[in-house]
Amino acid sequence: MQEYNLFQALQTDILDTPVEFLKGVGPLRGELLRKELDIFSFGDLLQHFPLRYLDSAHVQHIGDLAPGQDYVQLQGTIVNLSEEGQSFKKRLTATLYDKTGRVELIWFQGTGYIKKSIQPNTTYSVFGRLTYFNGLPTISHPEIEQYNPAQVQAKGMQPVYSTTEKLKAKGLNNRTFAKVLQALWERLTPHAIPENLPEGLRRQYRLMDRFEAYRQIHFPDSEAHRRHAERRLKWEELLLTQLRILRLKLSHHQQQGFVFPAVGAYFNTFFGQHLPFALTNAQKRVLREIRQDTYSGKQMNRLVQGDVGSGKTIVALMAMLLAIDNGFQASLMAPTEILAQQHYQGIRDLVAPLHIPVTLLTGSVKGKERKQILGGLANGAIPIVIGTHALVEDTVKFRNLGLAVIDEQHRFGVTQRAKLWTKNERPPHVLVMTATPIPRTLAMTIYGDLDVSVIDELPPGRKPIETIHRSEGFRPRVMQFLKAEIEKGRQVYIVYPLIEESEKLDYESLKAGYEQVKAWFPDPKYRVAMVHGRQPMDERERNMERFVSGDAHILVATTVIEVGVNVPNASVMVIESAERFGLSQLHQLRGRVGRGSEKSYCILLTGHELSKESRQRMHIMTQTGDGFVIAEEDLKMRGPGDIYGTRQSGALDLKIADIVHDIDIMEETKAAAQQLLTADPMLQLPEHAGLRHSLHQSRNKQAPQWNKIS
Repeated sequence: MQEYNLFQALQTDILDTPVEFLKGVGPLRGELLRKELDIFSFGDLLQHFPLRYLDSAHVQHIGDLAPGQDYVQLQGTIVNLSEEGQSFKKRLTATLYDKTGRVELIWFQGTGYIKKSIQPNTTYSVFGRLTYFNGLPTISHPEIEQYNPAQVQAKGMQPVYSTTEKLKAKGLNNRTFAKVLQALWERLTPHAIPENLPEGLRRQYRLMDRFEAYRQIHFPDSEAHRRHAERRLKWEELLLTQLRILRLKLSHHQQQGFVFPAVGAYFNTFFGQHLPFALTNAQKRVLREIRQDTYSGKQMNRLVQGDVGSGKTIVALMAMLLAIDNGFQASLMAPTEILAQQHYQGIRDLVAPLHIPVTLLTGSVKGKERKQILGGLANGAIPIVIGTHALVEDTVKFRNLGLAVIDEQHRFGVTQRAKLWTKNERPPHVLVMTATPIPRTLAMTIYGDLDVSVIDELPPGRKPIETIHRSEGFRPRVMQFLKAEIEKGRQVYIVYPLIEESEKLDYESLKAGYEQVKAWFPDPKYRVAMVHGRQPMDERERNMERFVSGDAHILVATTVIEVGVNVPNASVMVIESAERFGLSQLHQLRGRVGRGSEKSYCILLTGHELSKESRQRMHIMTQTGDGFVIAEEDLKMRGPGDIYGTRQSGALDLKIADIVHDIDIMEETKAAAQQLLTADPMLQLPEHAGLRHSLHQSRNKQAPQWNKIS
């Protein structure tokens, strides 16, 4: 214990000092740093790592640029600074010259500040992503800094830090950031950044000392030093992540759970007489895994992931029957009322021959009906409840909740999910379902504490969906194709994007799209319904029901229909402005068709001008229907923070590591974490004091992770 206190004593309070007390910051900039970059303290600033480095040895000549290059570093003179357009459509353009050619620079935001800060006919270092427009090389929103030969000679590699237009407007540009970091570093000693990895581990994996790694990442002596520093800091970050996950898994496995000893009459009767189709081998395998978990005496925490239409719901229902056979209640929580309603109707119909009461509890269930449901759950008269987040309200009490199923769980808030586990004195068994396949690298970090089951077979009879990419010019032919499908008795989805930042604008384009569809498909021959998030719930459900029942030929919708809507007769999915969707979302939308025995189609409609990334997404979608392949590609293209809600949830708050490109370090740290915890499960040995302290520190800083589900 003495070693731990010594480690704590070495930790001076300096890294907890509010950032405004640093020379060059002050109260105004300090407030902005908090708002813009979540930098509150000296420690946060120290972990604001450089995005990249300006190295005078790697400046490219403009004449050597060619299509296909990505980020480029240039040096030249800025001329022809001019502003075009009016009000919010203003843009600022400039030309960068060197002796070999010219590049156009363009800004759409923060033009006022940039115009004031750029001095024409002055030499600048410029960094940005290269694109070509009308044959001319162009860089939008480049990072620019006035060229200083003395600085370059003094230090070959200059750090480039991420900043924002608001911070730049208050003088916190890249050069000021570097000065502020320099001022911070001058106040730090090795005592402020003590070593937290055991010496044996550092020797085994050839890792740089911690204090030196922080120095070299901000102020590298050379590219080799920078690489070593980066590897050390990534290694530490991923090791702490793996230790957190493995300790969580260890605690799950030690958590006592309800025992389901019997496979009883409900399960056996349903399996033997009422299954609507034969189970696939993958479904049988997952059911065996659930059976082993619920029989073991430990609390089950299992993730079932399977592609759209792979039959996860039937597996969840059979797990619920297992709970009921053993005298327990079961719940299923879905993210939307539409999906909860569909689960309710589907499960109610499936168990009708067994005479099992099933009820639906959502926000729109009120008054006497709600009171009856709450009473039935409290006294055990209702064995199965399907609902939305209404299930976690304080008024909802269970007599003996034995199994909690969560569908598309990443769509729930952390607090909402956590409340469900407190509905019993002992947490229920937990089954998490997702139709968003998780790449292996992401599963190792986000779902590392769960036991993972994969349903990797589709039920027999499911035909592959033909996916076609067409540009706007093909619209008339696409509409004729839809008419031909409707003539065959089929139904059609037409989905429009709805992005939060421009919700009002998108809502207008959705209404315009609806009118356009009505013009192509006039009444009374064609019936068109519309569903979107702004509609009153009863109107939305009424329109949805028109499509489900076959009364409407076409459903014009936003992504509210992304998950769970099941209309076997719908054979075509048209996705408007498909370039505005991510790969996983496109795949989810595509999964709304192909649910019947007829051949189905997904048509991706885009504008003529597509970015390289958009073109790549369209290509991937037309080449594969495998959700796991798509998830891997999505992860490569967008990074972990942008998908699965991980950035919003705080589940992957990595400062420097990148789980896509650092898979080798992740494998090393996973092995090291297992080795450490096997030898010392509580990290009580003196040499592990630093790790224990770092874990304690990161736990206090971190928001609750959405994978911590018990």
